[in-house]
Amino acid sequence: MEALSDKKIVDSWEKNVSPWIQAIQEKQIESRKIITDQTIIDAVSSLASGKVLDIGCGEGWLVRELSARDFSVTGIDAIKGLIDKANEFGAGDFRVLEYENISSNTLGQKYDIAVCNFSLLGKESVEHIFKVIPDILNDNGKLIIQTLHPHVSCGDEAYNDGWRKGTWKGFSDEFVDPAPWYFRTLEAWLELFLCNGLTLNIVKESLNPQTGNVASLLIVGTLSL
Repeated sequence: MEALSDKKIVDSWEKNVSPWIQAIQEKQIESRKIITDQTIIDAVSSLASGKVLDIGCGEGWLVRELSARDFSVTGIDAIKGLIDKANEFGAGDFRVLEYENISSNTLGQKYDIAVCNFSLLGKESVEHIFKVIPDILNDNGKLIIQTLHPHVSCGDEAYNDGWRKGTWKGFSDEFVDPAPWYFRTLEAWLELFLCNGLTLNIVKESLNPQTGNVASLLIVGTLSL
């Protein structure tokens, strides 16, 4: 298995199910607690209620939050351990589905909103999701992503698309074998929307209210008719 690949991402997350669930349940991730969780909730809640697909739902926290706000939500994730925990918690329809296998056939229905909250980490898998978005969204459907802001997450490396080694810096010692991730510039993220039939509606930089620094990048696009 290549050290920098989509498969390695899945392999890493399969090893870190338990510490991740603990981190979410105990609200150990400061930026999520302060700003980014509420950012994605507000982005979806600002839209008319409808069928939502949470791609990379993890243990289902966002599905539960949106279900409580009268959205009908399906959560999918490639990691069985996370979906098992999501089903244990309930309040949504959860299923194991690898990103590369997402299609109108495997999902069995279309959605009004697809949301990806810090869940687009790979290369080919992410490109596949954007490719099939027009088939899994209803007319005028919305794609909402929240991700690391490229200008911050780039660090000291060159500002070019490419694979980066992962790190669990800031997390507990329970985490092992950090997943790699594919870095995209802001231009690359916007091109993914525009080249796959989506019209840009919102490009928002969420700020940490305590530091004033950029906490995340939020992009919302509508399926063009």
